[in-house]
Amino acid sequence: MTEYQHITGDEAVLRDGTIKLHGAEGFEGMRKAGRLAAEILDALVPLVKPGVTTQELDDVVREMTLDAGAVPATLGYRGFTHSCCISINHVVCHGIPSSKVIKDGDILNIDVTPLLDGWHGDTSRMYVAGDASIKARRLIDVTYECLMIGVDMARPGIRLGDISAAIQKHAESHRYGVVREFCGHGVGRLFHDSPEVVHAGKAGTGPELKPGMFFTIEPMINLGKPAVKMLNDGWTAVTRDKSLTAQFEHSIGITEDGREIFTESPKGLHQPPYQG
Repeated sequence: MTEYQHITGDEAVLRDGTIKLHGAEGFEGMRKAGRLAAEILDALVPLVKPGVTTQELDDVVREMTLDAGAVPATLGYRGFTHSCCISINHVVCHGIPSSKVIKDGDILNIDVTPLLDGWHGDTSRMYVAGDASIKARRLIDVTYECLMIGVDMARPGIRLGDISAAIQKHAESHRYGVVREFCGHGVGRLFHDSPEVVHAGKAGTGPELKPGMFFTIEPMINLGKPAVKMLNDGWTAVTRDKSLTAQFEHSIGITEDGREIFTESPKGLHQPPYQG
């Protein structure tokens, strides 16, 4: 049975399996953290191009986060030593910034989570360096559609399985694979909390959405089969068949009659090709 916990004020929040329900203070905190996260991704648009290293992009993320009075939630998280995750081509998620040079035609996901005044703004977006293939661009478009199908469905009374099933149906209608090993999650004062938000499942199942729930939707969609494998670094997940993969992520809050997207791009740079 799903347990919900109403959160008020500044009391300590524990990862105890309960789904947290937040009030006006939480919504305001998430708006500020989410907007900063989106502004950081907006700022990266003109910087993602062939010849740039992923470490250079990570440096920009760190500097922008700190300059805004926040800290990168990934920095030091379970031993992770960078300020964002950058996942290129067949890397599904948790790619580690490095001296790797971005090449013409690369597609990449950049995932940032500034922690601002105790609230986590978690979001990711796809970028294209130079001229990507038609297949790659179509994968990116469908992945964004998967995200927004899930976001648009979110409202009180539906179940998380309804979102999962809708995302899976759309992705598989294009013969793409939906990653099962990684999922969205509750977010707020905690970086990762209940509930788990899977992107493939059965309608009518899972926790019921209630006003005040905060969580991410972040489908990972593969051009090939859904299977992934972990690299020896313990972080990087790649497609097992080495096919291209894409991901978009928003943090949202359930309102009395729908949902609020905390991480929408202020500049309208929602999906490539960006005109930043």
